[in-house]
Amino acid sequence: MSLKGKTALVTGSTSGIGLGIALSLARQGANIVLNGFGDAEGPKAEVSAAAPGIRVGYHGADMSKPAEIEAMMAYVAQEFGGCDILVNNAGIQHVAPVDQFPTERWDAIIAINLSSAFHTTRLALPGMKARGWGRVLNIASVHGLVASAEKSAYVAAKHGIVGLTKAVALETATTGVTVNAICPGWVLTPLVQKQVDARAAAAGLSNEEAKKQLLAEKQPSLQFTTPEQLGELAVFLCSEAASNVRGQSWALDGGWTAQ
Repeated sequence: MSLKGKTALVTGSTSGIGLGIALSLARQGANIVLNGFGDAEGPKAEVSAAAPGIRVGYHGADMSKPAEIEAMMAYVAQEFGGCDILVNNAGIQHVAPVDQFPTERWDAIIAINLSSAFHTTRLALPGMKARGWGRVLNIASVHGLVASAEKSAYVAAKHGIVGLTKAVALETATTGVTVNAICPGWVLTPLVQKQVDARAAAAGLSNEEAKKQLLAEKQPSLQFTTPEQLGELAVFLCSEAASNVRGQSWALDGGWTAQ
């Protein structure tokens, strides 16, 4: 398929899942707007090299701040003519029992993992509907479908993302805009690597042993899902073949939610 002439905004895309999805969409010809903290020039160069001829932009909006999200959406409209594909991927994590969970961490997780998707979606939809075509892909998690202990804010936010996906899919059901969620299991992103490192340090394990333990607890395939696999699923959901896939939460989780 070709996404030539389309513009994809991928939040939280300077590394990990977001960068993998941006690369896959770029290879199909989409212009890409990256977002995230840290180095931007490296990811921009990587996307440009993967798909010569496309345009690559970047906006450093803090996804916990609605005013900065509005500025980012205005940038996409002004510089690229609007957002055709919106990938809501930005996310953070904190692990603690609910009665010990810092309230500021709860607020930050809900803001970045859930509320940011509301703000980008509400701002992207009018243009998508006016153009008669659009794709909203919300990167949820298996934790949008099932829970794990000590992840109350993350699980609440990801369940919220799944609910938001369904509601907006119904609102756009008779239009050329589709709204779906992707629910990865364990993906070896920098966020997950931190959990591996913490497990290894706490139990005196090697990093490889900590990875095996982590997978064995939840993911029957004993393999990490890759950003590349998630990117190819995103490409499918942008295709004409997926034009009647609406409001779905697609698990790519090595069997986690089959148990």
